[in-house]
Amino acid sequence: MVYVLLGTGFEETEAIAPIDLMRRAGIPVLTVGLNGKIIRGGHGIGVEADITVEEMDLTDLEMIVLPGGLGGVASIRGCQAAMDAIAFAHENRRFVAAICAGPTVLADLHITDGCEATCYPGCESGMGSAVMAENAAAVRSGHIITGTSAGCAVPFGLALVAALKGEEIAKTVAEQIVIR
Repeated sequence: MVYVLLGTGFEETEAIAPIDLMRRAGIPVLTVGLNGKIIRGGHGIGVEADITVEEMDLTDLEMIVLPGGLGGVASIRGCQAAMDAIAFAHENRRFVAAICAGPTVLADLHITDGCEATCYPGCESGMGSAVMAENAAAVRSGHIITGTSAGCAVPFGLALVAALKGEEIAKTVAEQIVIR
């Protein structure tokens, strides 16, 4: 199961585009509300989460995804259950993925230490000892996947698909949505 963490103020594009791409690939994905079931994104779009953070079942966790958005990232940092789930995923070698300001949460937990990563331009100072990849839309370093920004949400989502289903399935999904 893939869990996408949605906290108040999350960046809508960075959540919805990867969810859509993973579901097109047949990957089971659940959205997780950190502040209840109806979560408002940073641009006022309300999303009804599939489950709340208390309902996550970490025994079937394959990947945890952190969209960016400064409010969403602050919501994740302020939710101990979310932080514990992220740490659990990393400690158990499950995929941990974050985009935009989200990778700074991974850096807080020392998950990106020594790993190649990317983040929103200007957030690099919050990336600790990560090895920053310049001009990358998405970067995979073992079981850690990071993305740059809302404008990179599709390449980031395709990287998540490739990690879980392989490059051929990611290529098929990319062709279905007619990437140019």
